[in-house]
Amino acid sequence: MTGRDPHRAVVVGGGLAGVTTALRLADAGVGVTLLEGRPRLGGLAFSFRRGELSVDNGQHVYLRCCTGYRWFLDRIDGTHLAPLQDRLDVPVLDVARPAGPRLGRLRRTGLPVPLHLAGGLAAYPHLSLAEKAGVARAALALGRLDPADPALDGIDFATWLRRNGQSPRTIEALWDLVGVATLNATAPHASMALAAMVFKTGLLSEPGAADIGWAAVPLGDLHGTLARRSLDSAGVRTCLRSRVDSITRTEDGRWAVGTGGERIEADTVVLAVPQGETHRLLPEGALENPDRLLDIADAPILNVHVVYDRRVLRRPFFAALGSPVQWVFDRTAPSGLQGPGQYLAVSQSAAQDEIDLPVAELRSRYLPELERLLPAARGAGIRDFFVTRERTATFAPAPGVGRLRPDTHTRAPGLHLAGAWTATGWPATMEGAVRSGLGAADAALRALGRTHEHPLQEAA
Repeated sequence: MTGRDPHRAVVVGGGLAGVTTALRLADAGVGVTLLEGRPRLGGLAFSFRRGELSVDNGQHVYLRCCTGYRWFLDRIDGTHLAPLQDRLDVPVLDVARPAGPRLGRLRRTGLPVPLHLAGGLAAYPHLSLAEKAGVARAALALGRLDPADPALDGIDFATWLRRNGQSPRTIEALWDLVGVATLNATAPHASMALAAMVFKTGLLSEPGAADIGWAAVPLGDLHGTLARRSLDSAGVRTCLRSRVDSITRTEDGRWAVGTGGERIEADTVVLAVPQGETHRLLPEGALENPDRLLDIADAPILNVHVVYDRRVLRRPFFAALGSPVQWVFDRTAPSGLQGPGQYLAVSQSAAQDEIDLPVAELRSRYLPELERLLPAARGAGIRDFFVTRERTATFAPAPGVGRLRPDTHTRAPGLHLAGAWTATGWPATMEGAVRSGLGAADAALRALGRTHEHPLQEAA
């Protein structure tokens, strides 16, 4: 790369936040070293091998409104490998009805906001007419909220929904159906500020904002292989299995990053690691109250993986009501499964009550539920059954978490923070991680006196 300036940067952490930061700094001409303690890139959105299968540790999706993650996909030449729906279309199967299972759909049209959802809501069979009218009124009230209002962070989503006339059934069949998957918390445990961000941005910003996208290949192909190729092309020095143990000031006011076997000096450092590790590495005085980082709790996500000996699901995914099952995705093609059969991934967010259950107990719980949801699974053979657990999948979006999330800036000149847990305004999503990396790179470049353009501003 030509035109590189003499400034040096170290990015600690090779998840989406760290890779984004490193790419942006390198694109601006800064010499970058990226340090990752694991033997791979991708953070908590990665793949691994299990026999013939390439398995994602968990099902990850994004929305059309996720402009940061879409920029990331474009930057690593991966957009075509994670396509978006043409239009929002979510099959929702209710198996708790006395009259028998019923399939509905959450869909949009091409009409302007908010009319784009009116037809889909009117046809949604899992709510009564009165409940649908209540949803429309609550959506209008949501549209008047400012997610950045600190007062909203102090109340929970369920309280706001009840105040706005939402029944328990409406919360189950609509608000939590979407909210649990995006926030990783049920309405009573979710900050209203974060809920307002999700629903206002995803449903009320533009007609296609909530169209869903997901990887058609293993996540490792995107966040590992393509990301590494892009880092290499940008001139980033990427060091895996390099756990940072110290960050200190040099005598000339720069930074020294120690990895056990190496000491790397830099003009700027970005910590793009989880909040607990950030607390461990922060130099004294870098934050006014660093112990607040330890008050940002984690929330788990459980994924149940089932490989059948035949095809049991005809749709790419669906959501369930009246069942412990939340969302089910067909992962057959991306996994590389050979021969007859189908591989389904059951994604269970807000899984505090199940995250530590034995595999045998989860098997006895979820296989009968899948048979209840999918008649074709009854009598099908099980080629494989396994579980992946991410106990620290996201930060817990509890009321009050907003005051705990730090900005990218620290009190130490040249030291910046990134990660989905920082003050992005978004919940802990791939979008939040990428936005944090863009923000950290932006702050570091300003401090280095580099002229640059923010990529999301360019897209606008």
